[in-house]
Amino acid sequence: MSYERTELFIDGRWRAPSTAATSTVISPATGAAIGTIPQGGTSDVDAAVDAAGRALRSKEWGAISLEERVGLLSRLATELERTAATRAELTSVQNGMPITLSVGAEGAGPPALLRYYAAIAASVPVEERRPRLDGKGITVVRREPVGVVAAIVPWNYPQLLTMFKVAPALAAGCTVVLKPAPETTLDALELAAAAERAGLPPGVLNVVSGGADVGAHLVAHPGVHKVAFTGSTGAGRAIGEICGRLLRPATLELGGKSAAIVLDDADLTTITQGLASSSLLNNGQTCHLSTRILVPRQRADEVLGAVVAVAESLTIGDPLDPATELGPMVSERQRRRVEDYIELGRAGGVLATGGGRPDRDQGWFVEPTVFGGVRNDSRIAREEIFGPVLTVIGYDDLDEAVTIANDSEYGLGGTVWTADIDRGLEVARRVETGTIGINFYDPDLGAPFGGVKSSGLGRELGPEGFFAYQQLKSIYLPQSATPGDYPA
Repeated sequence: MSYERTELFIDGRWRAPSTAATSTVISPATGAAIGTIPQGGTSDVDAAVDAAGRALRSKEWGAISLEERVGLLSRLATELERTAATRAELTSVQNGMPITLSVGAEGAGPPALLRYYAAIAASVPVEERRPRLDGKGITVVRREPVGVVAAIVPWNYPQLLTMFKVAPALAAGCTVVLKPAPETTLDALELAAAAERAGLPPGVLNVVSGGADVGAHLVAHPGVHKVAFTGSTGAGRAIGEICGRLLRPATLELGGKSAAIVLDDADLTTITQGLASSSLLNNGQTCHLSTRILVPRQRADEVLGAVVAVAESLTIGDPLDPATELGPMVSERQRRRVEDYIELGRAGGVLATGGGRPDRDQGWFVEPTVFGGVRNDSRIAREEIFGPVLTVIGYDDLDEAVTIANDSEYGLGGTVWTADIDRGLEVARRVETGTIGINFYDPDLGAPFGGVKSSGLGRELGPEGFFAYQQLKSIYLPQSATPGDYPA
């Protein structure tokens, strides 16, 4: 199948980009060209931000009632539900995500988030009246949309991570300029088409594709009021510096190098059943994965064997095949990066399985790879690889395990494996991270998600993700005021 897109979505209409440049869509499963996408320029960003600013103040969006806004979000959710299967396939075609994962994360996830945040918006009062502490009147505390949001999303979960930002932003009354990753632009343009069919007013959602210059121009644009970014820590630092200088709020969900702490009482069956999703999900291309596996030294050989068995059991293949559990890397460049780390690992640990390419004549595949006997100061234990590479690290006692887990610049995810949930909870409380699971890992869309240290700033998901797109205004009323004098 060939995918051809020639236009950007700005101000409620499709328009040719300001540049004549295009990019070729490459299938990671075959390495073959499967389509073409437009490349926008800085003037397209200007047009999109201007349109978003006008929409923010328009009677069609800025002045509508909460009920009308919720209705628009519901219509968009319905459109996304109608195209869920097609959109799931679109992600797998672009980035190699196994279709069984894509159906839930990329197909069902976005409309579910839209409905969730529409419900939150409907339940949160716009204004709250508080008596002053000095007793001299009333203060009205008002929640207002933060404004125009620049949403910049990566390629690994493009539709779901887009909706981490777009759903709460629209629910709060903001407008959005979305800049997708070059590898996964097709699904962003499909979202724009769904928004058009749902009747979102012009300028509420704009999509501008392009390279790093487009993203940088968007982040620094004077018409943007907030930046929401998911991606590498390096890019996040650069965005954070710009937003800091501009005093512009930013939510940054960045890299990770999370630890799986296997306790001495952990059940091997539980570990092997949960490891594929907690440590190798989406071909290892997931930021929160527990890729450092910490094991008691007296159980090191036993656990290493179990980890190897999991890695060797995964079915590698076409991401559109429902039997596939491990697909390709997103690009040839990403495969080279992963393979470079594997070579580093050969010098810093014992290769227990994998390390090469599976027996396939096309596509950017890497075998799931496990290293044993790794020290936590080795590069493969400290740097985010973003591929199916696991390191097994021994520890002597629980305090050392927690120390090793926390000896990382990152703090996004993590897991604890134990037969005693209460004991696991105590360990989880000691780990410096934004999220952590006990005997499994699966983010809860209704709870805050994000990291500490170099894993980012702020939180997405849950009610906290909604409040991140609002700003507070305090209105002081005189002592003579009564609630009936100033209706909400």
